[in-house]
Amino acid sequence: MVETPLLVLDDLHASVDGTEILKGVTLTINPGETHAIMGPNGSGKSTLAYVLLGHPAYVVTKGTITYKGEDITKAKPEVRGKSGMFLGFQYPQEIAGVSVVNFLRTALSNRTGIEYTVLELRLKVMEAMRDLGMEDSFADRYLNEGFSGGERKRNEILQMTILEPDFAVLDETDSGLDIDALKIVAEGVQRLRNEERGFLIITHYQRMLNYITPDFVHVFVDGRIVESGQAALADRIEERGYDDYRTRVSSG
Repeated sequence: MVETPLLVLDDLHASVDGTEILKGVTLTINPGETHAIMGPNGSGKSTLAYVLLGHPAYVVTKGTITYKGEDITKAKPEVRGKSGMFLGFQYPQEIAGVSVVNFLRTALSNRTGIEYTVLELRLKVMEAMRDLGMEDSFADRYLNEGFSGGERKRNEILQMTILEPDFAVLDETDSGLDIDALKIVAEGVQRLRNEERGFLIITHYQRMLNYITPDFVHVFVDGRIVESGQAALADRIEERGYDDYRTRVSSG
C-alpha cells in the first residue's frame, strides 16, 4: 500500500504586493519526516511558511499545495489550522488581555471541536510548561506581552505541544535563543516527533539541527530549492556558507 504524502508542493509560485518571492518550489514531505529549509536572509524562507499556512497577503500565482491528499492551495488559514497544520512564528505577536491558558483553550477547542474547561486545559498546560522549563505563573500572563525573545519562542513550542498538529512549520524558532533555551525548545520538538507527524524547520544556521537531526535538508536561495540532501548537507553549509549557491542561481 502506497502511503499518501503529508505535504506536496508542486511548482509553487507566490507573490506579495505584486513582487514574486517564491519561484517554483517543489517538495514532498511524508508522514514521520522532518525536513529543514536553510538559506540566507531574503531568500523567501518565511514567505514559504506564510504561504503554507494561507496568509492572505501572499498570493499563489502558480502551482499547488496538497495536504493529506487534498488540494488546499486556496484554503483559508482557519481550515488549514483545523486540519492539523501549525506555524511557529519567527516574530510572535502580542495579544493584550488574553492569557496564555485562555488562548490555548480557544485554539484547542477550535482544533478538536471539544470544549475544554479552564481546569482541564490548565492541568494539560502546566505539565507541558514544566517540560519546557517555564514557571507556572506563565499560564496567566497575557500572550507575548512583555515576553523576552526566549519566552516567546518557548510559548510557540508550548502551543505546538498542546495542539499536537499533524504538520508543523517552525520559522526560525532558534533565532534569539541562548544555548540553554535552544536545547529546551529542541527537546520540545523531539518529544512530538513520531511516525505520523511531519516537520518543516526553517533556519539560517546549523545549530538548531545539532539537536534536531532532520531526515532531509534543502538549500533555499532566491525563492527556490537549489539543492537537497541528508543531514550532512547542513554541515557543508555551515562550513562554506551560501555564496556558491547565490553564484549558481545568478548565473543560471
